[in-house]
Amino acid sequence: MAEQGFDLVVLGGGPGGYVAAIRAAQLGLETALVEREHLGGICLNWGCIPTKALLRTAEVLEQARQAKDFGVRIGEVGFDLAALVRRSRRVAERLNRGVAHLLKKNKVTVVMGEGRLAGRGRIAVRTSSGERQITARHILIATGARPRSLPGIAPDGERIWTYKEAMVPKSLPRRLLVVGSGAIGMEFASFYRALGSEVTVVEILPRVLPAEDEEISAFLAKSFERRGIAIRLETSLQAVRPEGDGVVASLKDREGVREERFERVILAVGITGNVENLGLEGTAVRVERGHIVTGPFGRTDEEGIYAIGDVAGPPWLAHKASHEGVACVERIAGIEGVEPLDVTRVPACTYCHPEVASVGLSEEEAQRRGHRVRVGRFPLVANGKALALGDSEGFVKTVFDEGSGELLGAHMVGPGVTEMIQGFALARTLEATEAELMHTIFPHPTISEAMHEAVLDAFGRAIHY
Repeated sequence: MAEQGFDLVVLGGGPGGYVAAIRAAQLGLETALVEREHLGGICLNWGCIPTKALLRTAEVLEQARQAKDFGVRIGEVGFDLAALVRRSRRVAERLNRGVAHLLKKNKVTVVMGEGRLAGRGRIAVRTSSGERQITARHILIATGARPRSLPGIAPDGERIWTYKEAMVPKSLPRRLLVVGSGAIGMEFASFYRALGSEVTVVEILPRVLPAEDEEISAFLAKSFERRGIAIRLETSLQAVRPEGDGVVASLKDREGVREERFERVILAVGITGNVENLGLEGTAVRVERGHIVTGPFGRTDEEGIYAIGDVAGPPWLAHKASHEGVACVERIAGIEGVEPLDVTRVPACTYCHPEVASVGLSEEEAQRRGHRVRVGRFPLVANGKALALGDSEGFVKTVFDEGSGELLGAHMVGPGVTEMIQGFALARTLEATEAELMHTIFPHPTISEAMHEAVLDAFGRAIHY
């Protein structure tokens, strides 16, 4: 097929790639997007969105079980596993169609196929109808990442699952082992426990959600244990062997190795970038620890080639990828005033029960960086709206620089915190100090009032605690 030339070609149609392509088209760049499987990428089709649909089902189920506490009489509470899976898939499919519409609306040329670099400014795309050649002045790699495996323990799709299999179970496992306590592991542990599975989470590090503030991690671990989820820290999965309709897992902790039987295992031990078969070997692009090395605005060591999102390394978050993509193409287009990504301004959310959200530095990281800190805390048990909702498990924590009053970080656990964290994210972007936050008026009654009180508490001025 004859070559077609573009200003920008984006490899990968996930939340980094398709957003970058749309923004580039808005800026007047002739843009093409190459996607081998699903527009919207893993996030929309097999990650962020459908998992939230599943977790919403778990939330509704838990609320139904507690109905009598609110004076509500309902019949027997149960669930239809196939129906809840179908609902999550419908949500993903609807958004997939929405992405296709947005790309068409913005006149982005979409090429469904697998693309690879084929020389300076050239991309070869293998499609269902043959190979297509594309040229571009700029190439943006946004190919995402895939689940990591453990040595000698590969997912088989039946007994050992990745997130994909965990999202479409044909039956509910009675005993479930979740390996890894990052956001993905904790969300699946929370979901399956709500459905009634006996869940064990193993984590090789000394605490769950190791990227979060230590107090938040400790609180969440205790909360999970109260719900009947077994948490085993400093424990690793050594081996798995089939037995009957389940597996026998060899778990190693400080006391040695012991075997336990589970029906299913979910591996949630991190991801590695999709860097293979891209033609990088013919370029100056560097790959380290499974990810493309980039500088500001996604630049690689090869002129004209950029990388964003999960393939370019942590934090592995959809909104980080989207932000990176927009900044990258705006820089390419010559927009003035564009700033490179500051990872301390990227909020992180975990949608388990209770929810966890944070932005900026943890107390420990702030101290490691040499800050003298002031820390504020406010428990949701002292918040009127949380009590009225019957969900007061959690707290808000703020970390300030003692000298300047700069908000260094904010950390939250409890109901609705993934929706509230944007308030502190905005404060970080605006470089707000305690003065602006103290004088911000928070509506009453809301759970967000706990954010205000946590700010006040850092400076000895909390009113309601």
